Amino acid sequence: MRADCATDIDGRITFRLPPFPGAHPRLLLRLRPKKGRSETTRHLLDLDSDRPDGHRHAVLEPHPLLDEGRWDVYLLPEPGAERRRLRPGLRDLRSLVDGHLRDRPAPVAVRIPYVTKDGFLALRAWRRTAHVEARTIDVTDRTMTVTARLHGAELHADATVRLRLRGTDTVRTLRPRTDDDARGFSFTVGPGDLADGGGGAARVWDAFVRPADGAPPIRVGRLLDDVADRKHVYVYPAIERDGSALRPYYTVDNDLAIEVT
Repeated sequence: MRADCATDIDGRITFRLPPFPGAHPRLLLRLRPKKGRSETTRHLLDLDSDRPDGHRHAVLEPHPLLDEGRWDVYLLPEPGAERRRLRPGLRDLRSLVDGHLRDRPAPVAVRIPYVTKDGFLALRAWRRTAHVEARTIDVTDRTMTVTARLHGAELHADATVRLRLRGTDTVRTLRPRTDDDARGFSFTVGPGDLADGGGGAARVWDAFVRPADGAPPIRVGRLLDDVADRKHVYVYPAIERDGSALRPYYTVDNDLAIEVT
């Protein structure tokens, strides 16, 4: 069975299923467990049938917030029945396209309906105390410049961008150019800024912002639109200089990283 879904600007998702028999049907959202772990987190939604066309509807409200991860969507036709995984119908995600233009309070919560690799309906969810949304990444033959905006917190005069070499304690610190509203900023990095990062064939630097001295670092990524999996969609050219190459990319979690080879 297929389910249509539509999002709104408040984070609400409405599911619509065709008519089918069954007493007290519900939708089951299941947080996909990590490999080797058992299933522990579920969320149930009632499916109403009080519609002239007989279609069933369920609404996932903005609260409670979903845990970060991937949520598979199932139908429970009636109590005690075997769950049935749903395939996607129409997905109306227009309200998410310009989501990066709206300031978000803390905690920053995101849900994006998407189609899994095997063709089923699922939700991608993020829940973070604060979030840095990357807006544009401009790559030239010498440097890359990231324009971003902080959600759920404010930048102070001593804010810093921190590039951390994955798997180590090595950090490169940059001063951002901040906007007057203490939310927007940009920073520029080149191959020379990430040289001598421990050797090896490839090094990956993860991007963070520390909004004030001593504050916890906040991950830079891109979550606030309709793209659930960005890694293979947004591909950037490399900067090649002095025998090395620097290339920005988005991780499997849609976080910003920089690979140096």
